[in-house]
Amino acid sequence: MNRLLSIKQAANQLGVSVSTLRRWDETGVLVAQRTPKGHRRYDLSKINPNLTRNKVEQQRKTIAYARVSSHDQNPDLQRQIEMLELYCSAQGWSFEVISDLGSGMNYHKKGLKRLLDDILDNKIDRLVLTHKDRLLRFGAELVFALCEARQVEVVIINQGENLSFEEELAQDVLEIITVFSARLYGSRSKKNKKLIEAVKASLE
Repeated sequence: MNRLLSIKQAANQLGVSVSTLRRWDETGVLVAQRTPKGHRRYDLSKINPNLTRNKVEQQRKTIAYARVSSHDQNPDLQRQIEMLELYCSAQGWSFEVISDLGSGMNYHKKGLKRLLDDILDNKIDRLVLTHKDRLLRFGAELVFALCEARQVEVVIINQGENLSFEEELAQDVLEIITVFSARLYGSRSKKNKKLIEAVKASLE
């Protein structure tokens, strides 16, 4: 008798997320068996491997990701989006833009969480950024490693010149102070703005 797997076990075996299996069950792509209490169970020996593989491949897409840290930078966000749209269109890619408003140290942004879910769900074929730090200030390499593991191509439009250690450190310090100052005083308070301006001046 074949052993039935839980939805979590089946998701791990198939390389998709639990939410994907729930959606496939509801739409009839891959219907689960049900226990008397209504829990989903899967017999992988009865699943055509080409079914799930082809379904995943059809869903893979190009995502262009843009981010700024504050409302004051909204014009920069629009410029990023325009640059991403022009670049992706010039390459002939069918794409979708995800944008975020929040610090590069914030890992709970709605757009970023959606991006990571789609990468884990094998829905993304290509990730396009204007600059590396638009993804995250710290931890971008972990996301890039995840992309490599899921065979997601990462395209960074503006590689730019490599910053010196001092320049990178100055940018990191400014980002950290900006985040904690906003939490302490409020992102739009006069104290916050004065502190950030003072830090910028000292770093220059």
